[in-house]
Amino acid sequence: MNVAIIGSGGRENSICFALNKSKKVNKIFCIPGNGGTENISKNLKIDINNFQEIKKVVEKNKINLLVVGPENPLVNGIVDFFHGSDVKVFGPNKAASQLEGSKIFTKNLCKKYNIPTAKFGIFQNSAETKKFITNSNFPIVIKADGLASGKGVYISENKEEAYRAVDEIFGGKFGEAQNILIEEFLVGEEMSYFIVTDGKSIKPFETAQDHKRVNEGDKGQNTGGMGAYSPSRLMNKNLESKIINKIINPTLDGLKDLGIEYKGFLYAGLMIKNGEPHLIEYNVRMGDPECQTILPKLETDLMEVLLSCCNNTLDKINIKWNEKKSLSIVLCSRGYPNEYKKNTILENIQKIKTDQYNLCYHAGTIIDNNNIIAVGGRVLNFISLADSFLEARQNIIENIKILNWQDGFYRKDIGYKVIDE
Repeated sequence: MNVAIIGSGGRENSICFALNKSKKVNKIFCIPGNGGTENISKNLKIDINNFQEIKKVVEKNKINLLVVGPENPLVNGIVDFFHGSDVKVFGPNKAASQLEGSKIFTKNLCKKYNIPTAKFGIFQNSAETKKFITNSNFPIVIKADGLASGKGVYISENKEEAYRAVDEIFGGKFGEAQNILIEEFLVGEEMSYFIVTDGKSIKPFETAQDHKRVNEGDKGQNTGGMGAYSPSRLMNKNLESKIINKIINPTLDGLKDLGIEYKGFLYAGLMIKNGEPHLIEYNVRMGDPECQTILPKLETDLMEVLLSCCNNTLDKINIKWNEKKSLSIVLCSRGYPNEYKKNTILENIQKIKTDQYNLCYHAGTIIDNNNIIAVGGRVLNFISLADSFLEARQNIIENIKILNWQDGFYRKDIGYKVIDE
């Protein structure tokens, strides 16, 4: 089969790498891809939200399966666009993608089906939001409704910080926001829980803990993700049962009550407090960098998993995992998540040591005149599988030192909660 992966980040590079190992895959295309995918696929420079242009290249290249990496095309309805055609699209349709596309949709679903989550309020303009904030207990969580690439969340410690968040959201920092969501601040430990579903049955798809904050010790601004480790240290059979029965199943049942079938990956961002899971948010695709951390542990052919979801045969697949610990560190351009330098050459990238347990996925890179050029905020993802998280982190840092990229920075403490305990 010919496969096309939509997206240009580290997540898409890791999916491309995994599919390249499958005997079921003939040719791989990436739309638009990056400097890493260019080595194992054919990159097609097309806007990921231009569905008509995607359709043209799908027909021209006889592509049988589209795998959608990022959230935007899903929320914008790419699955619906190709519905009824000969092309299979892995991912949820537009209605199901509201779980990520509208935080308010998800919160109302939680309220109706008693899914444990933080108490919340919905506000439509700056004045009423600030009036509510004036009488709030801090800290509070302020979120832009809609997509914000993982950055539209503020944890405000005081009124001044909260007002600034409101001004930025309604001021258009994350696009035209119609609503703001304010939530109580939950105290606990975060965890990412993944499932895959064909609309009938569900299967767990590993766990991870992501590090969103830019600075060590989980301080500073929110980012798209600075690193992750898998599996989460919090996971046990009792907790997993609670997650499935209190959060995942009621969500999917609630969607069915609305006439919505969910297919694809579902990523539940959770807060675990006293052994009880609370839903923070849903993503309707694999996380980034969690995907890069999890996929190297997968021993089952990824193509078989994706096709079983498209063909409603997931119950016949046995998903197997490597037992090693996996850790990823994101190498970023200095200045990220704010202004950063672009178009610098990664001169020593051919010197880093890679094998089946030590990997480097590209995120914000392109190839120009046979040089790997850094063009994004998050540039490379280094992954290591080892017998311990400490060993995995040491392997990665050794590779980053070999790269010796002076315009980059990274967090040296990824996985500290599970390594330092």
